[in-house]
Amino acid sequence: MSGKQSRTISDSIEETRLYHERYLRAISSPLRREILRAIKDGFTTVRDLRARTGLDEKSLNWHLSILEHGFCVEKDTRKGELVYRLTQEGKVVDFLI
Repeated sequence: MSGKQSRTISDSIEETRLYHERYLRAISSPLRREILRAIKDGFTTVRDLRARTGLDEKSLNWHLSILEHGFCVEKDTRKGELVYRLTQEGKVVDFLI
């Protein structure tokens, strides 16, 4: 993967290290990996994620913000509803235990 395709690569070593720290924090939690697996089939709403994970809205939103900050998910709007989808970096969930 070239640096142009990945948001976790930068022109500076320090910035790349920071990106990787954010990314590793995001995928290090088993619960956040469960959220990534729940999203991997496509665009998913918070309501769907709550049903799949059993998390309350506040906890789920906190974990989603870490995943977004760690380049694993992106927000979008579909038919007036907020949805999440995996980024290229988030698709690594298929290779994690």
